[in-house]
Amino acid sequence: MKLLDIGTVSERSGVPPSTLRYYEEIGLIRSAGRHGLRRQYDTPVVTQLALISLGKMAGFSLGDIRAMFARDGTPQLPRPELHLRADALDEQIRGLTRLRDALRHVADCPAETHMDCPKFRRLMDFAARTSGRRGR
Repeated sequence: MKLLDIGTVSERSGVPPSTLRYYEEIGLIRSAGRHGLRRQYDTPVVTQLALISLGKMAGFSLGDIRAMFARDGTPQLPRPELHLRADALDEQIRGLTRLRDALRHVADCPAETHMDCPKFRRLMDFAARTSGRRGR
C-alpha cells in the first residue's frame, strides 16, 4: 500500500497538517510511520478524514466520531444515532425556516415601526425564551 506524506494528505483532504496531528493525538487517525520527521499515512486516511468532516457537519463531537471507527479505521456507523441526528436536523431546519419567514415578514412589515409589528414582537419573545434556555 502506498504511503502518503502529511503534506499530501493535507492537500487532498483540505485538512491542515496541525489538525491532522491533533486528530492523531486524540486517536481519530493513525500514521503508518515517518519518513524523516514527516508523518506518513495509508491512503484510506483520506476517506476517514472525509467521514470525520461529514460527522462534524452533522453536529457530532470528535469523541462521537472517534467511536464510529473500528480500531483498524474502518467506519462502524451507528444507524440509530444517525436517524436521531437526522431528526434533530429536520427540527433545526423547521425552526430556521420559521425564523427566516418571520425575518422576511418583519423586513416587509407595513407597521410604522418594528415595535408595532405583532410578528416582530412574537419573534422577540421567542428569542428571549430561546436565549434563556441556552444560558442554563
